Amino acid sequence: MAMRHPNHRLVKIHRTYEVEEIATLFSMHRNTVRNWIKDGLETLDQRRPILVQGAILVDFLKQRRVRNKRPCQPGQIYCLRCREPRRPACGEVLYHAITGDRGRLVGLCPDCGTRLFRGVSKAKLIASLGNLELRLTEAQGHIGNSPQPSLNCDFNKEAKTRD
Repeated sequence: MAMRHPNHRLVKIHRTYEVEEIATLFSMHRNTVRNWIKDGLETLDQRRPILVQGAILVDFLKQRRVRNKRPCQPGQIYCLRCREPRRPACGEVLYHAITGDRGRLVGLCPDCGTRLFRGVSKAKLIASLGNLELRLTEAQGHIGNSPQPSLNCDFNKEAKTRD
């Protein structure tokens, strides 16, 4: 299966690669590599076979990775639907403790209404919050440990199978 973010460390910088070799190196289709060339990956010349220098390929992959990053500032959580860091609606987030030293901030996107999640450690919680209002919630256990039965289970399963 192809890698979503090809590992630039697999490339030898003093070697030249053909399109087929790059595709094999990253387990992807050769048309993906040709699209990279259309998007700005420099080749040695315009003749066949198309050759790409390893150092240029490494720089191209690193620039693609940096260009696609959207770092969150304090007080922001990344919205997957909007594809942008957003400040949660009403400036309010919930903190769900997952382990003793890690947890998750949960908020609501003000633009699309999607739930926002951001994993944080307790050591960096204050820095991640910025000027957001924090509400603590109790850790939720496994659904099997709940005193209330699940609404989507069928307790009469044995009775139905006997009939």
